[in-house]
Amino acid sequence: QVQVVESGGGLVKPGGSLRLSCVASTRLFSFYGMAWYRQARGEQRELVASISTSYGTHYADSVKGRFTISRDNTKNTVYLQIISLKPEDTAVYYCLTNPPPANPVWGQGTQVTVSS
Repeated sequence: QVQVVESGGGLVKPGGSLRLSCVASTRLFSFYGMAWYRQARGEQRELVASISTSYGTHYADSVKGRFTISRDNTKNTVYLQIISLKPEDTAVYYCLTNPPPANPVWGQGTQVTVSS
């Protein structure tokens, strides 16, 4: 499994923005689809955005128009730009390959808290 390290979360007021980063430890990064997932307290983890090896993107309905996923293969990094943050976006955000492995080992994630 590809190992990843997520960063960029924080405490933000409603309407604010953040850019999350995820660095992957593989020389074969460009061969992997990648995705961002999130898990709110007491909820199941959900996929919010994905990007293919050919830069095709897909978003959950709840984040369309506010989240933008991108990748930089030269840096083995996938980004998640988030604007117009809402309290319901509060969650731990994780990244992993897409599709994920059969028994994924999740990283520590990065906490996003949206509160006034």
